[in-house]
Amino acid sequence: MAEFSEDDEGKSVVADGEEVGIVSEVEHGTAYVDPDPGITDKIKAKLDWGERDEDTYPLQEQAVDSITDDEIRLRSNL
Repeated sequence: MAEFSEDDEGKSVVADGEEVGIVSEVEHGTAYVDPDPGITDKIKAKLDWGERDEDTYPLQEQAVDSITDDEIRLRSNL
């Protein structure tokens, strides 16, 4: 099972080889994904300047296949 940390903020979320969003914030072990990030959102997430808003969604741990240094890969059988 995936465990999210603040180190995951700013990582790309990838499904079937395509970026579907970025992790904008991790709070209490829950990663929140911005599904339509602009370059400003990516920079803010990397610098921990962002905040969760109505356009972010919690990422379910069971949906994660793997976590690398740069991205979070989702399971292909979702």
